[in-house]
Parts: sequence; structure tokens; C-alpha cells
Amino acid sequence: MAHNVRGQVSEARTRLLATASRIFYAEGLHSVGIDRIVAEAKVTRATLYRHFASKDELVVAYLRSVAELERGLVAAAVDGDRSAPDALRALAASIAEAIGSDGFRGCAFLNAAAEYPDAAHPVHATVLEHRAWFQGAVTDLFARMDEETAESAGRHFMLLRDGAMAAGCLADAERVGETFVAGVEGLLGYRSDPAARARLAT
Repeated sequence: MAHNVRGQVSEARTRLLATASRIFYAEGLHSVGIDRIVAEAKVTRATLYRHFASKDELVVAYLRSVAELERGLVAAAVDGDRSAPDALRALAASIAEAIGSDGFRGCAFLNAAAEYPDAAHPVHATVLEHRAWFQGAVTDLFARMDEETAESAGRHFMLLRDGAMAAGCLADAERVGETFVAGVEGLLGYRSDPAARARLAT
């Protein structure tokens, strides 16, 4: 990461990443070229390549900036004295809010994985890295309620989340968000039934 003489992140890099992030999310990764990015960021190609060695490196930086935002959402959900169920409810509510926001275009990571399907590619690897972290954070919350079923519950939450992210682009976003929140509430309620917990653990 390039810094100026005061040790601060370069303003040009910040502007490049902000511009690329906006366009990448709205229009896709492969469809947006370097010329478009440098024109809208008002920098030269030389400046871009001074901060990012390739377009792929810029895409990875974009995904990592999104990952940082999502880590912030998780941190906010677990902040304070919330119980694990309430933290999961808060996280679900923040996801539903994102789905209903203006300009929503689905999950940046699922979108990127669709465009870069090769698991060995740095972009795809960045997607998997963040999703593993996110699922781990959710699983840890479920483990605070019941360690035995936490892993399967974490997978279930991710499936609900992924489905809502996809459906939010195709259907009424508000209803999709409500359905997702209800699904998470159902998952939490399901876990309160001993017989249901036993089935969930299998």
C-alpha cells in the first residue's frame, strides 16, 4: 500500500479504490476496464499501476474493502452485552437493511465468484477467505448457545443469507429482507426445541 511522506495512505490510491469499488459493484468486474477507472478517478494509468500492479490486484483490494465493511457489521452486531441470539438478530437485520438499500446489486463476493470461478485465482481465493471468516463468526455465535449444533447452524444461516442476497435483486427487496429475518428467527426458535436440535446436529 502506497503512503505519502507523512505515512498516510495516498489520496490517489483512496480515490482509485473508491471509484473502482463503485463501478465494479454496479456493473461487474470483467466489464469495467482500466481506462474507465482511471478516467473517472481522474488519474493516469501510471498512477494506477503505481498503486495496483494489475487489474486483478485492484479487484482484490475492492473485495477486501467490502470485507472490512462486513466485519464492521458483525462487530456492531456483537457489541455490548447482547446475547448470542440477539447478536444474530442484529446481524440479520443489518443484512436485510442492506438488501433494501438503494443500488443493491447482490453480494459482492458471490458476484465476484461467478466472474472468477477458478478457485486458484487470487480473486476467488479472496472470496473464499472472507466467506470462511464470516461463517466462522456466525458459527461462533451459535456455539455460545450450543456447541454441538453450531457448525450446521452456521451453514444454515449462510444459506439463508446467500438466498436472500440473490433474491433481493430479483424480487421485492423489502419482502425478501423480511423473509430472511423470519428465517433466522425460525432457525433460532428451531434450536430451542431439544428434538429439533438433535436433528440439526446430524
